[in-house]
Amino acid sequence: MTDVDQSPRVANASPHHPGAELSPYEIARHYFDVAATRLGLEDDVRAVVGSAYREVQVQIPIRQQDGKIHVYSGYRVQHNGARGPYKGGIRYHHEVDLDEVRALAALMSWKTAIVDIPFGGAKGGVNVDASTCTPDELQAITRSFIDKISKVLGPTRDIPAPDMNTNAQTMAWMMDEYGKLNGYTPAIVTGKPIALGGSLGREAATGRGVIMCFAQAAPALGLTPEGTRVVVQGFGNVGSWAARIVQDQGAKIVGVSDAFGAVQSEAGIDAHALHAHLAAGGRLVEFEGVDVITPDELLGLNCEILIPAALGGLINGSNADRIRAKAIIEGANGPTTPAADAILHDKGVFVVPDVLANAGGVVVSYFEWVQNLQHFKWSEAEVNERLGTIMARAYHEVAERAAGDAVPLRTAAFEIGIERVVSAAKTRGYIS
Repeated sequence: MTDVDQSPRVANASPHHPGAELSPYEIARHYFDVAATRLGLEDDVRAVVGSAYREVQVQIPIRQQDGKIHVYSGYRVQHNGARGPYKGGIRYHHEVDLDEVRALAALMSWKTAIVDIPFGGAKGGVNVDASTCTPDELQAITRSFIDKISKVLGPTRDIPAPDMNTNAQTMAWMMDEYGKLNGYTPAIVTGKPIALGGSLGREAATGRGVIMCFAQAAPALGLTPEGTRVVVQGFGNVGSWAARIVQDQGAKIVGVSDAFGAVQSEAGIDAHALHAHLAAGGRLVEFEGVDVITPDELLGLNCEILIPAALGGLINGSNADRIRAKAIIEGANGPTTPAADAILHDKGVFVVPDVLANAGGVVVSYFEWVQNLQHFKWSEAEVNERLGTIMARAYHEVAERAAGDAVPLRTAAFEIGIERVVSAAKTRGYIS
């Protein structure tokens, strides 16, 4: 690779309104195209690895407590399986559509390849607002969905996992429904309850992986956890674990947001106490000792590290210039749009991309799958140690590629992922 101008270029962004962004699929495709062009992929090869192998959409009619039948759409997209069984979470969110699931499935293909675990990429979702459903309704939706897509699933074919608004209980229902049709098959899903074969350390794995990436990047940034100010956008599973883990290492959490508001405190926010407050049904903006701010103001807080761990696209062309963080470690999938990426590059903000930073979840899902298939169990310390080894190796492979080719970490990560997928596809004879 030659030394050329590698600042991120933005397709279809309006120069008059930089916040006018692309769809989730277009964002994922943009980053793919940047890397594929640099790699010199032929058009036919790009067409094969850049598109999904299979896309499934099913109807899920459920009679709910209001007495009416509500019809939801369920999706499962299998992007590429050249490197192993399809792997990816299933999310429940009212805005889920095929475009979003298609984008996230592609990101999973690159992510599993970047951390070099033997999986392909997939993603799934149901366009239901989980917060409006009873547990019985969620169980009915889950079982109906799995029943209808079970033919494309399997422990050596496609292995779902939790994602936004799904959890260990959801995975238990999925495992049980698949088991009704195929017999006891714990390896059909990961992220299960420990009592049903789940792996110790799985719940915290994505957030832990984010902080492991911070630890690897910190020396080059001139940072140590002690005294580092951290802002967390999105205090769900990933964000809350990342906040608690980095706080335990000595960092100070100075800003937090969730779907209902944002808060700040220069003195620091106790992430453990905040998690307990929210778990007990409290609201973020009611937490003691904090100042309520707007989500936009959160991005402009003075800090060293910003961890976006909410929905995709929330860092975009209309707000990226306000970011004052020294580095961004992406916990969410697709949190930064191409327009924002270009702005952050020009500002000198160091970005560890989602396809690397949030891969801890799928790595420990791999550990859970292996444990299920081999009928043994590792301790949490063993899981975390193995996770740390993989995340450190992947980070340094990406960082060395980025430094050698004078490109951002995102471009280097995509190049590594795409190269590995293409190599596997060619070796298996899918493409020649």
